[in-house]
Amino acid sequence: FCPETKFMRGRDTKGNWRTLFDPMRLGHGADTPSDYTEGNAWQYTWHVQQDPEGLINLLGGKAAACEKLSTLFKLESKVEGSGFVLDVSGLIGQYAHGNEPSHHTAYFFDYMGAPWKTQETIREIFDTQYKNAPDGLCGNDDCGQMSAWYIFSAMGFYPVCPGSGEYVIGAPAARRITLRLDGGAELRVRAPRLDAHNVYVQRVELNGRPWDKTYLRHADLAAGGDVLFVMGPRPNRAWGAAAAARPYSLSTGR
Repeated sequence: FCPETKFMRGRDTKGNWRTLFDPMRLGHGADTPSDYTEGNAWQYTWHVQQDPEGLINLLGGKAAACEKLSTLFKLESKVEGSGFVLDVSGLIGQYAHGNEPSHHTAYFFDYMGAPWKTQETIREIFDTQYKNAPDGLCGNDDCGQMSAWYIFSAMGFYPVCPGSGEYVIGAPAARRITLRLDGGAELRVRAPRLDAHNVYVQRVELNGRPWDKTYLRHADLAAGGDVLFVMGPRPNRAWGAAAAARPYSLSTGR
């Protein structure tokens, strides 16, 4: 992390920052003058799923980090640089949904105390980056990841940090999804009020009880049960504040 530019930035073999630094410039390995693979500094700076709080602190706190992340989605949707950059596709600003390194990024708003921004952004990705057609994916479905993102996100949660045992809450895209689990149990995820207007999470219930966190635990879901999303037309900032117990971080072990 470079304190001067507020981006993840490459160093040369002598430990000096790379000069002529351009956070928009794409790279792909040794054949391009960049230290990023299929991406740029805007995309890779967020690639710290194991310690989002550490990055937030480096960026100056939740408000500053939220502003920078919001900017990511508002920048001009263009690519700069040479080399193999075909995978940098599905652009919303400089967010590239067509390539896996960006896939967790929209969920980082949860860590910044703004889960409604995650919900808005997830909805935009659903609406603009997927369609029911032969060319319906905006990028290469490497190992099924483009599809996996959709299925997880449609249920309303996503494994930002695989291995943590927790899923960060987003915004469901279906009124009802049922998973048939090993041993015969079922996990039922419902959002009965979801429609074109009711797209914001008002509250979450797990097995009939209020859930006051912005993540769900794998151990609770693996046993089966019911997850209820109560949806509404406007952000429920009170729920977002009440659910401020932040998602898992490997840096703290909590």
